[in-house]
Amino acid sequence: MQYLIDQARVFRARAAAHAVHLGSLAESHKPRAMFVACSDARLVPALITAARPGDLFELRTYGGLIPPYDAEEPTGESRTIEYAVTKLNVSDIIVCGHSHCDVVSAAMQDNLAVSGVAGAEEEAPLTGDLTAAGHWHVLAQLDVLSGYPSVTARLADRSLHLNAWFHELDTGATLQYHPRASAFLPL
Repeated sequence: MQYLIDQARVFRARAAAHAVHLGSLAESHKPRAMFVACSDARLVPALITAARPGDLFELRTYGGLIPPYDAEEPTGESRTIEYAVTKLNVSDIIVCGHSHCDVVSAAMQDNLAVSGVAGAEEEAPLTGDLTAAGHWHVLAQLDVLSGYPSVTARLADRSLHLNAWFHELDTGATLQYHPRASAFLPL
């Protein structure tokens, strides 16, 4: 904890050294994109994208899960998405999954156990299967996001773009889904 306290104490000096003008951040809020990701501490959107303060509007959730839109019972996540799309007018939303995701791994184990697959109680499934499941998970969240009325309207007028990314923790590579290839390929 002391390391975090020490870094917070010198934040202003670090910001000044990197020409980050804190006063202008307080005056306006115009992020370049919304970044939806797992709350896993090993995944750091600003580090991956070299974003500066104010560049990314982040939504970090358990497994990067996006709840279905429900006008009757809005969630904190749905309100965050609506705010980014309608008030901040972001032009891009990036949904980024990652390798070695405990949430995806647990979901795979649960599905294997329910289906009666022998050995489902063992540690992790094959790496390729976990990667494929991680890719599928990101695309499933994009599908849910597409069901938000504000997102649908902005997609229709082409003022909003949805992006599916997958970050490999062990290599540092980030992949993007390319629909024509039906695959995640390097950025």
